[in-house]
Amino acid sequence: MKKIWLKKGKDAAVKRFHPWVFSGAVGQRDDDLQDGDLVEVRSRQDQPLGFGHFQDGNIVVRMLSFSSEEVTPDFWKEKILQAYRYREKLGLTHSEVTDCYRLIHASGDLMPGLIIDIYGRTAVIQCHSIGMHLVRQQLADALLQVYGDHLQVIYDKSQKTLPTEYAAGMTDSYLYGAGNTTIVHEYGHQFVVDCVSGQKTGFFLDQRENRHLLARYAPHKRVLNTFCYSGGFSVYALAAGATQVDSIDISGSAVELTDQNVALNNEQLQSGRHRAIKADVMKYLRDMEEQHDIIILDPPAFAKSKHKRHNAVQAYKRLNALAISKLPPGGILFTFSCSNVVDRPLFRNTVVAAAMECGRQVRVMHELGQPPDHPVNFFHPEGAYLKGLVLYVE
Repeated sequence: MKKIWLKKGKDAAVKRFHPWVFSGAVGQRDDDLQDGDLVEVRSRQDQPLGFGHFQDGNIVVRMLSFSSEEVTPDFWKEKILQAYRYREKLGLTHSEVTDCYRLIHASGDLMPGLIIDIYGRTAVIQCHSIGMHLVRQQLADALLQVYGDHLQVIYDKSQKTLPTEYAAGMTDSYLYGAGNTTIVHEYGHQFVVDCVSGQKTGFFLDQRENRHLLARYAPHKRVLNTFCYSGGFSVYALAAGATQVDSIDISGSAVELTDQNVALNNEQLQSGRHRAIKADVMKYLRDMEEQHDIIILDPPAFAKSKHKRHNAVQAYKRLNALAISKLPPGGILFTFSCSNVVDRPLFRNTVVAAAMECGRQVRVMHELGQPPDHPVNFFHPEGAYLKGLVLYVE
């Protein structure tokens, strides 16, 4: 295994088990290191600190281990087995009501650069690092060893999440079996998942518990679900007994998918209680005259880099101010941000500013985040990307 040596005093983060080694911490490195190579990380005093995948860039090494263990043929199997046992503890691997969950959540499962989602009998692999992509077939083989004949399809959907130059010569592909569409169950509700052409790996699994929470407040309420994508919140609200649910998205395919999922669960849910509308959310909110008892704001990431954070904060403020101003007294707002560069305090302060602008009194009912199958590594707080608030507006 090739090696890199850190600068003096730059090994503290690795010794605290932070999984990223930044370029500024590197003092020396072996010649001929290639993107994706396994590399041993050593201190200035030549103390072994662990190993990981090398990639020339801001994050030079994504740590896979903080010990001197050997990379055996069973290395990936053991990693996946550890993650599987954790989901087993969560009651997800053999649940009677939910058969879709995240199996590998990057650094949260000590596998930075890798996402694996399970949709029934389909696994979707999404690599964010070259190192992980180079071992994708080994990962697929390890999945089959852990799951056996339960898995029928393994699909690699990494082309859009890999570095641009490397990804230019890559295509997404089946690593095992075939079949792009499946129907999954979440708390007993059914959803169509297209792992090939759907967003992310096919479904937004990270909102499962927050959708479930919405069902507590939806009975006999009028609900507006903005940025609806596949209509997850809409299905839960309708099933819980909402009197009216409007689903809004600027994407025509998202609107069609929402209608499809509503019909899949129960055609009766559509009987005058649901409308899927193709529209720009900001314009729709500005022009909206009818009132809703509950509004859900679950926008895509407004910023994916720090230099765009200010514009993102302003967009979150405008969006939340519009929603708060449209709610009647006693209305409820579910509002979220999945932008990594907008942390929880900044998001909360932004929503506070929106409420102040509207001159409304607001109470916090719940502070929300990602579910436990999207774990946050104790030593990598950057993994806590999903922030949410449930607000009571007076």
